[in-house]
Amino acid sequence: MSGPDTPASWAVRVSRPGGTWRVELLAADAGDELPALERALGDPGAEDWPGPFVVVVDSRLYFVVLRHGPGGLVRALISDATMQEWLLAAEVVERYGIAVDAESAFDDETGWPGGDLDVFADDGLPADQLRPIVTADDLWADEMVTAIAARLGFADELAAAVGR
Repeated sequence: MSGPDTPASWAVRVSRPGGTWRVELLAADAGDELPALERALGDPGAEDWPGPFVVVVDSRLYFVVLRHGPGGLVRALISDATMQEWLLAAEVVERYGIAVDAESAFDDETGWPGGDLDVFADDGLPADQLRPIVTADDLWADEMVTAIAARLGFADELAAAVGR
């Protein structure tokens, strides 16, 4: 997904009304505040199950996924929970209580995914298949999201939404 004209940061809302993937660009940068991203999810249970999700790629360094879970609680995944010097990453880790092992997690060579690795399980991508994508040290965050989109079947819609 990376190219000279591809933005380094973006936020999209992904849904599948009637079984057809739809990707809407929310922001051409990842500067949106967490509450705005949560509002973009819409009301829990208002659409087909599995419900929509929001994906944010911040500076190609990490990505965040937000999605409603059972009971309307927001489920969160962050590809690298050690990126807490970035405002959005710090907000996500704090708000959703994502644990980070301060002793061993802060290693510049290794990403530390945190939160709900089963966030895409209802779409057919369980945690054991997602983990190799989010821990791949040879992929930037936007490339990880592209790999996830390809596995789930909305890679073309994602590329069109973010200007690729």
